[in-house]
Amino acid sequence: MTTSTDQTLLTYLNVTGATQPSVIPNQQAFTFLSKKTGIPQVWQWRGGQIEQVTDLPDRVLSVYHAPSGNRTVIGMDRKGNEKQQFYLLEEKQTEELVISEEHFHHFGGWSPDETKIAFSSNRRHPGYFDVYVLDIASKTEQVVFQMDGNCTPICWTKDGSQLVLNMPDTNIDQSFYVLDLNTAKLSKIGTEHALARTQSLQLRKDGQGGFYVSDKGRDALAIHQFNFQDLVESEELLAIGNWDIEEIKLSPGGSQLAFTVNEGGLSKLGVYDVNNRTHHLIEEIPNGVFDSLSWISEKELVLGVKSPIFPGDIWKVSLDSGTSERLTFVGEEKEVQHLWVQPELCTFASFDGLKVPYFLYGKQEHSQPVVIYVHGGPEHQIRAEFNPVIQYLAANGFAVVAPNVRGSMGYGRNYVKLDDVRKRMDSVADLKELANDLVENHGVDRSRIGIMGRSYGGFMVLAALTHYPNVWAAGVDIVGISHFKSFLENTGSWRRALREFEYGSLKDDTDFFEEIAPLNHTAKITAPLLVFHGRNDTRVPVSEAEQLTADLQKQGKPVELVIFEDEGHQTEKIENHIKMNSMIVEFMQKHL
Repeated sequence: MTTSTDQTLLTYLNVTGATQPSVIPNQQAFTFLSKKTGIPQVWQWRGGQIEQVTDLPDRVLSVYHAPSGNRTVIGMDRKGNEKQQFYLLEEKQTEELVISEEHFHHFGGWSPDETKIAFSSNRRHPGYFDVYVLDIASKTEQVVFQMDGNCTPICWTKDGSQLVLNMPDTNIDQSFYVLDLNTAKLSKIGTEHALARTQSLQLRKDGQGGFYVSDKGRDALAIHQFNFQDLVESEELLAIGNWDIEEIKLSPGGSQLAFTVNEGGLSKLGVYDVNNRTHHLIEEIPNGVFDSLSWISEKELVLGVKSPIFPGDIWKVSLDSGTSERLTFVGEEKEVQHLWVQPELCTFASFDGLKVPYFLYGKQEHSQPVVIYVHGGPEHQIRAEFNPVIQYLAANGFAVVAPNVRGSMGYGRNYVKLDDVRKRMDSVADLKELANDLVENHGVDRSRIGIMGRSYGGFMVLAALTHYPNVWAAGVDIVGISHFKSFLENTGSWRRALREFEYGSLKDDTDFFEEIAPLNHTAKITAPLLVFHGRNDTRVPVSEAEQLTADLQKQGKPVELVIFEDEGHQTEKIENHIKMNSMIVEFMQKHL
């Protein structure tokens, strides 16, 4: 690349934003995370001014303010390994709080009197997450519940005598339980053996019950209400058509629930009146994806807003006027933001008639080289969010297509299960049909279609290259799976049981893993391949990339592997981010 285009790419990749706002209780202020300094750190907004609060050696993953607002717990991992450790932040000074560097930790809330915190950790066994209570003053820890599986505490009840726990039942389904800290009795919220997606729990201010979202008995997520006196029965309060209600947040006074709706990859913001059982949507807010709802007062809340042309900032919504105001400008990049492309939302009919949605970035009036960008998960969803690589490719003459093939979240329970276990290759067939749709309906040159993806999206790239080799001119695999058998054998045991609901089990499905494994079909690959991986990846081990690359090199096929020694499953360091995406753009320019 020339110096000017190289500098433009660096500008794109250095674009950052403000995310995960969290109001500091009893203060007209909030914290947020930003990568302005290269890796995510804690920043604070107060009175219209922002300042950096932490300057830690690794990325901050989470922030949890105490009920008084005087102290904060922050979570940080090491070199991208996702093994979160906890630190106490007080008057801008941090000190170690929960440290066991070889283990994962999940935060479970401050006790009402702020003397304790709860968390879970896999210290007893790699696949078992026990629940701990830590006394802040003495730094002493006590195991209050042992779980031979995955478990995350969510919050304490009002009187501090109970914890609410979240336990996954399958790869997409979860259940909430109430743990009595005095008797160790565990009680499920909801019907005992029913499977449902259950998330975003909020407890009522009177301590009598709470709210959550669930798809119990329906295809999409709706708001439910429960009571501690009768945990089995719940009442559905609000559903929004066939779309998922994703996040709820109870107002300080307890009279209103703010909620977000996922409408085809875009968010809607609404408010539900708990007493009158009415709701309304807030229209005066930019189109995009909303997250991290946090109330300032009974009449105002803040949230993160992102869109394809808006990298992410914090907005305030005033309920009295129904208007919104942008509070941070971290995502502003005047040098290049005029070049950013708003995608068109399209659909195509796959091989069996299923309607599959995709975002199309690019000009419509002429044939363009195309890069298909496949999301990971596999249950994730490509949403209307800023992606610097997609935007840079689009600005340089590529059409970029980001599909939500079968198995993606956001389109109901039935859709997300359409690729489970032995239906896996149906989602890969969706990619082939997408390529055909682009050729037939958008004038795309069949010989200039590339494909890229991260994590499970990396597997989709490899599966597409091996099962439909004539469709693709180039492929990029980032931290992808090359063989589900070796992946399941080598991934963290705490992840294995849940992944087996999605992919199939080592006990029953190894024949199918052998049948579909890209590693077993490398002889069919004709397109050049670029592979990236992080050495510290605890989700998809680096061996997945090494075994694939070695096999292709043995065959003399065009493949290049780049391993980042200081990264895990995500690419966080700005220098690595720049190197990887510079290589991807050059690679696609060369082959498409």
